[in-house]
Amino acid sequence: MPFPDSNTPIDFLPGSPFPLKTPAPGKRLRLPPCSGSGDALCIAQLARAQKKFFAVLTADPSDAQRLLEEVPWFAPNLRIRLLPDWETLPYDNFSPHRDLVSERLATLYSVMSGECDILLASVSTAAYRLPPPAFLAAGSFSLKKGEKLKAEHLRAQLVLAAYTHVSNVVSPNEYSIRGGLIDLFPMGSALPYRIDLFDDEIETIKAFDADSQRTLHPVDEIRLLPAHEFPFDEKGRSRFRQRFRERFEGDPAKSALYKDVSSGIPPAGIEYWLPLFFDDTATLFDYLPKDAPLCLHNDISTSLQRFWQDAKSRYDLLSGDTTRPLLCPEELFLNEEAFFGAIRPYPRLELKNAADNANVISCVAVDRHANQPLNGLLTFIEKFPGRLLLLAESPGRRETLAGLFAEYGLKHDQSRDLISFLSGDSRLSLGVAPLHEGFIHAPDDSTQIAFVTETELYAGSPRARHGRRSLRRKAS
Repeated sequence: MPFPDSNTPIDFLPGSPFPLKTPAPGKRLRLPPCSGSGDALCIAQLARAQKKFFAVLTADPSDAQRLLEEVPWFAPNLRIRLLPDWETLPYDNFSPHRDLVSERLATLYSVMSGECDILLASVSTAAYRLPPPAFLAAGSFSLKKGEKLKAEHLRAQLVLAAYTHVSNVVSPNEYSIRGGLIDLFPMGSALPYRIDLFDDEIETIKAFDADSQRTLHPVDEIRLLPAHEFPFDEKGRSRFRQRFRERFEGDPAKSALYKDVSSGIPPAGIEYWLPLFFDDTATLFDYLPKDAPLCLHNDISTSLQRFWQDAKSRYDLLSGDTTRPLLCPEELFLNEEAFFGAIRPYPRLELKNAADNANVISCVAVDRHANQPLNGLLTFIEKFPGRLLLLAESPGRRETLAGLFAEYGLKHDQSRDLISFLSGDSRLSLGVAPLHEGFIHAPDDSTQIAFVTETELYAGSPRARHGRRSLRRKAS
């Protein structure tokens, strides 16, 4: 699996307090606990050191979302992907949003094809059973500029992939064919594409804006993924009907679910009958390289237990409806025993957030009511033996902080990014980063760097509380 081999800011961070060697397959290694956003730095350093695919399973979904924002700041050349959750409760009677399905398929394909360096997933997401990798491989194909293409052949492929024909393409899983002009919005793509045919040859492929329908820029190739996480062609629906009759007693004609699938209509919530479309389902670990290091972030065991209890409770609550018979939780999800059995062969690194405040930046909060609002920060700078990088959440906020520092005579430099800070020698510098909490990087006594965020600078303020709530909402 290729891995970027270029200098990035992470290469310039002096030292590491973390052991960077991977344990042997089947073994585990407990890493020192991290404070604040120090876990993002640890994961970036570990991934760079392994020089191979690296998977992170988090106990809390909000941590997976946070790390997706933070890790690239430390290692921008690493290709990092998040496997999103369906964002539905087990056995919900509605399907996940099409964009989420699109992102999930794109992430799984990138892992399977070696186009991902770090995979992030919450442990509850990793507990869901998935379509086999062979399904995703068989249902994926590409279109290249200059190759031969018959519109009717493409239409047949798209029908088999369960794409929908529309007059104007605006969402993933849609296509439109008007003579030699084909509009297509592939699953896993951020933009739709317009294919212009000259006779039977692809003359141009251009991305276009779904709202204005105006072309944006040319591309040489696009990849198409299946429209769903299950096959919905005639063969797939036939397998579903057969397995439905084998699995559930009674007259299937009385089930609206069975009748909708028979009619070629994907019913709401059909994802919770995914095993009926396949002879065997897969798990996330069937998509990972067999020697891939796994980083287990915080207490995944407790999170798994909680998820499993929720799934069982909802099954007990909803399983009485004979017109909508449910698959038992074991058929849809991995319980704790099955999950830890699946990860046992992999080398495992256990990473937890520090329970105490030994390494957390404290006492730097701005006090607007004091004669010197920056007294806490000034005291910290005076006592701290290393360098300090104060990080705003946006360029505008950085300028606001620069104005505050100038007002009270606090001298500082400004850093464009991490590498520019590390290349300089200023004791205090202002920058912009998506870090949510500060921490101290201290691999040895002679090297210490304090990363301070607005969370510490405005501790207890509505701004800090709003930022934490926004992250939780984004992950929920």
